[in-house]
Amino acid sequence: MPEVVTLGETMVLLNALNTGPLKYVTHFVRQIGGAESNFAIGVSRLGHSVGWISRVGKDEFGKYIISFIRGEGVDTSQVKEDSDAPTGVFFKERQEGGESKVYYYRKGSAASRMVPADLNPDYIAGAKFLHITGITPALSESCYETILEAIRLAKSRGVTISLDPNIRLKLWSAERAKEVIMGLVSQADIVLPGLEEGRLLVGAEEPEEIAARMLKTGAKIVVIKCGDKGAYLATETYAEFVPGYPVARVVDPIGAGDGFAAGFISGLLKGWSVTEAVKLANAVGARATQVIGDVEGLPTMEEVEIFLGQRREIER
Repeated sequence: MPEVVTLGETMVLLNALNTGPLKYVTHFVRQIGGAESNFAIGVSRLGHSVGWISRVGKDEFGKYIISFIRGEGVDTSQVKEDSDAPTGVFFKERQEGGESKVYYYRKGSAASRMVPADLNPDYIAGAKFLHITGITPALSESCYETILEAIRLAKSRGVTISLDPNIRLKLWSAERAKEVIMGLVSQADIVLPGLEEGRLLVGAEEPEEIAARMLKTGAKIVVIKCGDKGAYLATETYAEFVPGYPVARVVDPIGAGDGFAAGFISGLLKGWSVTEAVKLANAVGARATQVIGDVEGLPTMEEVEIFLGQRREIER
């Protein structure tokens, strides 16, 4: 059984090759994107076993997604092919400064039809970590019920639950997102929000207060991502700000948060302290911003060590 299990939607990403509004873009590169599979690939590249649960359409895009993710060392044995619904698609619009917008075509997708019966209790029970995001419950009521069932199964077997809020306001209202995700925060052991997400969820401005309120809700570890500045780490007994690793040029920021989550869970799996795990998370997140694509920049441990100057790269 994999050490880490995650579940959620992965779509085909059509990434604009040139910058500017999509109405002027004529060429795209086909890639994949999905917060949970991004995370899973990140964990795999860092040397751990990980499984991804989902549904894809029984179509060519679905086959491509399964093939790609399996090729990255992620177990896809729990992914179901749906003959009655398509694989989701989204487009990415990029700007010169590294900013990007995404446009989803995912309503009624195969993944939005996930149900609790799709879960194998033994598969989740065999893991050390269950990683979930706030995207999946936004897809449909049955997806929300599936997340709740995954949490129930994990808790019944002592599996640690990590949550990345990953708020997507194109999928639901801020009020509904806050209601559902704070409910998940109360059941998670580890919560990994971005600073703006934390502000939306608890109504506080500073990382210290955001973390304190989430810990009071029930979380045991809260790590607030603060961009290239680093991350604020808090537990019931300890807190510190862990500096980040600024990069000279951000090429594509999407996927950095998923890389951060992968780095943090990887650090814990390696038996490191929570502080060292956050340092690894910061490095993975920074490294991920330097390559176009959601997963293409996610590094191996060797690449992390080279990025941090701990290992010399042999170029020829």
